[in-house]
Amino acid sequence: MTGFPNDRLNRRRFLGTAAMALGASAMPALAQQGSTEADTSVTVVTHNIGSFRARDWRPYFDNTRNGVVLVDITSRAVHYWSEDQSIYKLYPSSIPSSEDLTRRGRTSVVLKDPAPTWRPTASMKARNPEWPDFIPAGPDNPLGSRALHLSWQYYRIHGTHDTRKIGRRSSSGCIGLYNQHIEELYEMAKVGTQVLII
Repeated sequence: MTGFPNDRLNRRRFLGTAAMALGASAMPALAQQGSTEADTSVTVVTHNIGSFRARDWRPYFDNTRNGVVLVDITSRAVHYWSEDQSIYKLYPSSIPSSEDLTRRGRTSVVLKDPAPTWRPTASMKARNPEWPDFIPAGPDNPLGSRALHLSWQYYRIHGTHDTRKIGRRSSSGCIGLYNQHIEELYEMAKVGTQVLII
């Protein structure tokens, strides 16, 4: 029995080393795939991972009254700071699918929706006439489990049941989060929370 703890430690070291070696061997293959014109999604994801980092709120806001949310379109990340700055959160996000659907600037949370329903806008229906006119709250709803409505009409930070969308250009203008992340942000954010999309 005296050798048992060392055996466990050696197994852990072996497994950790093996996992790192496998990860390292996969990186050149991913980099190679990202360099081909045919598969740009790998390049985007690689760029997203490299850009996904903590930020300081001060370059973007004068204060943190009511809490602040910074949405970084380039790194596809949502940052949150509480009013007293004791809480900082960083979430991966989906972003609008094209530049013409992307809106930047200052806004704020005007409504917290605990069970969002969804209606496509007229422009969404024009682009996608096959879409339904209404989807109730629930697992088929594209707004996920929670939504923070912004002062800009039709713009929200919301969840998604389709987790493949996170980290991608995939929305019609809104910012999407994993459901567990929007549920956490929903609890911290207030009506009046400042939002800046850059």
